[in-house]
Parts: sequence; C-alpha cells; structure tokens
Amino acid sequence: MHIDSFLTYIRCELNLSAHTVLSYKTDLEQWRNYCTHNNPAEFSPLDITSGDLRQWISHLANINSNPRTIRRKLQSVRAFYNYLMRYHGLKSNPAAEIILAKIDKSLPVYIRPAETSAILSEEWDHDDYIETRNRLILLMFYSTGIRCSELMTLLDANVDTVRSELKVLGKRNKERIIPFGKELSEMITLYRQLRDDIVESPEPQFFLRPTGEPLYRNLIYKVVHRTLSGRVHSSRQSPHVLRHSFATDMLNNGADINAVQQLLGHQSLATTQMYTHITYRELKHNYELAHPRALKKGG
Repeated sequence: MHIDSFLTYIRCELNLSAHTVLSYKTDLEQWRNYCTHNNPAEFSPLDITSGDLRQWISHLANINSNPRTIRRKLQSVRAFYNYLMRYHGLKSNPAAEIILAKIDKSLPVYIRPAETSAILSEEWDHDDYIETRNRLILLMFYSTGIRCSELMTLLDANVDTVRSELKVLGKRNKERIIPFGKELSEMITLYRQLRDDIVESPEPQFFLRPTGEPLYRNLIYKVVHRTLSGRVHSSRQSPHVLRHSFATDMLNNGADINAVQQLLGHQSLATTQMYTHITYRELKHNYELAHPRALKKGG
C-alpha cells in the first residue's frame, strides 16, 4: 500500500517521468520481495531496520549486482522512507544511516565526429518511409541532443520548420525550446510528406510506425544500435551516446557551456560540466600527437 502511494506521489506531485517511476517501482518491489521472502502481503515497511537493509545490500553484492545498481536501489529505498517520514509519521529513516563507498564517475561515451559525419552522409532511399524515418531519428538525436523519452513523446505540433525549433517536454515536465539547422529541417519536411501519404488516422506524436502508432523505446534503441554497430569506436551504441556526442561536439567547437546546459535540459550546470572533461582529454590527446616537444621522449 505505501509503495503504491509513494509511486503516485513521485509521478503526480514531483512530475517524475514514467521511466523514472518504473525504476523506483522495480527497486522497491525487489526490496519488498526480499524482506518478505516473496510474500508481498506481509510487507511492513515501518518495521524495517538499518540492519535489514544492510543484509539486503550484502545479498545484492553476493549475487554480483553492479555497485552503481546497488547505490541506485538504496537511494530508491531512502527516498521512499523520506516520503513516509513526511506524510506517514515515521520518526527516522533506516536507509539514512547506511553509507556506501563513493563510485568514481565515468566519462560519457561519445562518437567521434568523423564517424558521425560518415554515417549521416550516406545515401538512402528518399521514397522509403522506414529508411527516411530511421535516418531522421539519428539526425535528430545528434542535431538536438534530446533524450530518447523526449523523442518518443515529441508531438507533431511542436516541430516547427518555419522557426526551426522543437518544443520538447523534458524531466519533471519542463518544456524547453531547441533550435535546429537547415539539414534537419529539410529531412523533417521529407519525412512528413512520406508519413502523411502512408499513415491513416495518425496519433499526435511526430514519429510514427506505418500503422499510425507511436514508436516505443526498444524500437528506437534498435534503430540506433543497428545503424551504429560495428561502425563506431564507441563502446556503446545507444540513443544516449548520440546525446553525449551532441554535447561534446558543441563544446569542442566553442559553444558556451551555459547554452549547452539549456539545450540539454540539465537542471544543474555540474551535470553539463562532465563533458568539459572529454573536451580537455581530446585537447590533450591532440597536443600529444601534434606538438613537436610533446613527441620527444620525456617532453
């Protein structure tokens, strides 16, 4: 009961995305099932102690859960108990006493600009709806830096080729405007022509299947992964890698970090600053390759 009310709270009051709410739901239900030996009806969150949570964390470690996954699950439980303290009279948060070792933040994975350019410069059948739509998906990710969830829910009415702007609904239901260039505008126009000839009674979403139904997350991932796989040096081939590539290439070409923050929809500038580490790494690499003194042993 309390888990359901918490999920309603973060969805309706905090305006967290459906994807984030699902992550909380998965974590909390897994924890509940562990506490009750798979008898959810016996779940009593107010009786849980920090010792119970430590046992669960130990169990997760024993089944080789990723340290980042363990940290996220503990954060889900901690947020749940903060909710119980605020709205259900709980006196203390048993998860607050548990401190996990810090995990070094890894740099975002991105695609080299030459590789992105080569893929997006290839010819395709301009009369084929699926080919055109899939090419547009890649170009939109790389040209605007939007998230997969934002692309999936993008409304046709919010794609303006006259102003060359997208209006996207980001995390916590915050809207932002993203400008785009001529190449993307021309492909949007072509895509709309093909879509309107093929799709009957379309949904309001911009990207659609030939049946007129919206895209789903796994389909978008497959489109990106299939296109990039074996053709880029990136260790991952996902929509989010194209978002990372957008931010990295913007900063490498002189964009102001505050502007990139706004384009990405980051709430904190610190989140955007992780891309500056990539740009510095690239700068250092180029220096070591090109400068005559850097090439000398010990130089």
